[in-house]
Amino acid sequence: MTLRRLAITALAALLPLGAAAEPTATEKTVIEKKDDLPRHSYRVDLPVTDLYAPENRDALLALAAAVREDVAGDLERFAIRDDSTVQDYYGMLGSVAIAEGDWARYLETVEKRQALESKDANRLTLGLAGRAVARAALAGDPTPAAVAEQLAALVDPLPYATVEANLESLKGRTEILSRALVLGSLESNYQPVLDRTGGEVSLDIAASLVGAVFSLDYFIPSAEAMNGVLAATIAANRVEKADIWAQRQVALGDKVDGTPVTLAVWDSGLDTAIFAETGQLWENPDEVPGNGRDDDDNGHIDDRHGIAYDLDANRVTELLYPIGEIAEDEASLQRLVKGLGDIQFNVDSEAASAVRQRMAALDQAEVKDFLESLGAYGNYSHGTHVGGIAAAGNPFARLLAARMTYGHELIPEEPTLPQAHREAAMMLETVQYFRDNGVRVVNMSWGGSLRGIEDALEANGAGDSPEARKALARELFDITNDALRRAITDAPEILFVTSAGNSDNDVRFDEFYPSSYDYPNLLTVGAVDKAGDETSFTSLGKVDIYGNGFEVESYVPGGNRIAYNGTSMSSPQVMNLAGKLLALYPQLTVAELKALILDAADEKALDSRTIRLLNPKASLALAEERFGG
Repeated sequence: MTLRRLAITALAALLPLGAAAEPTATEKTVIEKKDDLPRHSYRVDLPVTDLYAPENRDALLALAAAVREDVAGDLERFAIRDDSTVQDYYGMLGSVAIAEGDWARYLETVEKRQALESKDANRLTLGLAGRAVARAALAGDPTPAAVAEQLAALVDPLPYATVEANLESLKGRTEILSRALVLGSLESNYQPVLDRTGGEVSLDIAASLVGAVFSLDYFIPSAEAMNGVLAATIAANRVEKADIWAQRQVALGDKVDGTPVTLAVWDSGLDTAIFAETGQLWENPDEVPGNGRDDDDNGHIDDRHGIAYDLDANRVTELLYPIGEIAEDEASLQRLVKGLGDIQFNVDSEAASAVRQRMAALDQAEVKDFLESLGAYGNYSHGTHVGGIAAAGNPFARLLAARMTYGHELIPEEPTLPQAHREAAMMLETVQYFRDNGVRVVNMSWGGSLRGIEDALEANGAGDSPEARKALARELFDITNDALRRAITDAPEILFVTSAGNSDNDVRFDEFYPSSYDYPNLLTVGAVDKAGDETSFTSLGKVDIYGNGFEVESYVPGGNRIAYNGTSMSSPQVMNLAGKLLALYPQLTVAELKALILDAADEKALDSRTIRLLNPKASLALAEERFGG
């Protein structure tokens, strides 16, 4: 299945080259969509990890040179109407410059990329570790101590309040990245592709292979020294940011005169026991649970609290994602997920310490199972976490579970036409189920993309050429995308709320669904932190409103509460507000509901644009003004 939950992605990417004189835009072919860019392929005749052996350096450099030629050529020929994609191209060229030891060229490309970056924090910290290594190398002293000295010189002048989260994230990477982890990840992700394609890989994979040189040869050897600089900077400057969200929240007490409202969590499923205990679980009164029959003759067996589909988009009865066979037990995975989040955001906890020890002891051969186990737990807990956010403070919320199943394997299942048609049918059936059962609001913290399908085809060796994969990916994408669009537009009485995504990309240029959709009954939600500052990861291109996507606490299966990050967490906060508004004013139309959410939002001016911040208290006050009494 090509759908993916939207939890925060790994940070990274190294940076690019700057070509000399470029043709003017009028001489270039304009690219309005990522799919219109040319495809390039490369031959890799060595096992992935052998590329980094000293005796194979020439092969790696030959791959780097081929990437440089193609990417520089594309930048010369095309006017790409997306700064994020141009940044990615410069990132690839920067990786080549690092592999070739041309640090001055690398630094030039950082400047080019910074000029394209709209987020202040990302622009200021872009390539921070790479710049420190480059400056040390150019000064003739590439030792870890010299790298740390250069990093300190780069970090000290930065406005700490702006860059705090990015510095904490970089510090986290210095603590968990190891040679075994990098090589194990490369081997797990790309060796199967080489095996299935006969050694042919796409530009993205080739650039990733070249980019690993920085991590292996420069970042990891200096990680401990850089960690010392970052730890000292954070300790000296750390000031707890003001939390703007607590004062905006409104909890509806049990004594409030409200009407139950059905909210659908279209996700990886729910631990229904949690919400049954709180009295916030939707029930189908015409279905007898657990008897294996379709009592109400609606096509779904045992749908007492909702419906579910497996990885192949077939109807099943289990409403919670099946965690299956995993390398770690569930309790250990919960601690690891919590610890990784704490490391990323510089929380010194027992969980963080345990993760550091676990990652340090990780053998290259263990990496695949370790990463896939984390992915399985992420899927398993995702829907319940989203549901807890959506229902918080609203005793009238009734959560209906609509489970879809995401793959957690590093190599996804091969997308096929029959599978695409099953997924399309699932989209239509699920939304029809919502309509049949009075759902007022749906949360969709997930998405799919055209390029994601193409990557999955490549990973499985499908298609006999890059162009063939491109054409097949478009056909597969259109089947599911068209069905989801039709399902949403055919349900004008339902408000759909979707997360923007966590890839810091333009969702329209990259053709992401559903976050790129522009419909009167859909809201796309981006993520800011607890102080209302835009997060480094939140996607752009089409965002209607922003909520808190930083360290948001909610339930995981079993009833424990931990904090997750991502637009997956900001999106259900909008559904939470919509649910409260509908509980108090059930007569609201979708247009009125949407207006209450957007009109009462606070406008925040950024350098490049103005964004709206969710304000539940203001929205409820506006509803009282417009519809109260």
